[in-house]
Amino acid sequence: MIPFLGWSQVGDLPDQKPLKIEAANKLDKDGKKDKGTALRIPDVIKEQPKINFKDSMGRKPVKMLDDRKLVQAGAGMKIDPKVGPRTAKEGSRDHFPDQNLGEIKSNGEFVGVVARDHEFVDGDRVKIYLNETVVDPNMLLTGAFKGVNIDLNKGFNRITFEALNEGSSSPNTAQVDVYDDKGQLIYSNKWLLSGGSRASLVITKE
Repeated sequence: MIPFLGWSQVGDLPDQKPLKIEAANKLDKDGKKDKGTALRIPDVIKEQPKINFKDSMGRKPVKMLDDRKLVQAGAGMKIDPKVGPRTAKEGSRDHFPDQNLGEIKSNGEFVGVVARDHEFVDGDRVKIYLNETVVDPNMLLTGAFKGVNIDLNKGFNRITFEALNEGSSSPNTAQVDVYDDKGQLIYSNKWLLSGGSRASLVITKE
């Protein structure tokens, strides 16, 4: 088989022309060239309407309610000015009256009287007297014993503990111990007192 070979002349080649792509012309529904939609921008240059601020601010506001019918919140309410725990009234179920701690004998020169808050330590305070003479005007009862030495007179020596308050938890509570001048425990007791109530112990010296 003899293959067929052919040659083309130069003039037979097609001319090369560059392809130019242009934007298509949009036509409207009537076949006319569409100019597009104009962008509307508000005109900020034109003179704006004048507002009389002085007149508008000077106007009285509209009131929905009559002032004569308005009442201040809390009007007529009675508020107790007392703050903190209250002391139970005498004769009430929660009142703890005066308490007699009994009588003991001691021939020593003095006794040591100590006391502590044997329940919840809440700031109980007492005043201590000897025959109505103040020995300690304000003793704070803590969880540890603290106290004073009291010289004994011949005869009756009345030691009184007055509850100055009831702390944060009523009543005023304490354990009281008495030691002789040799350091021996000769007495121990407890009290429950309302504020202002008293607990008294009599020590007799021959």
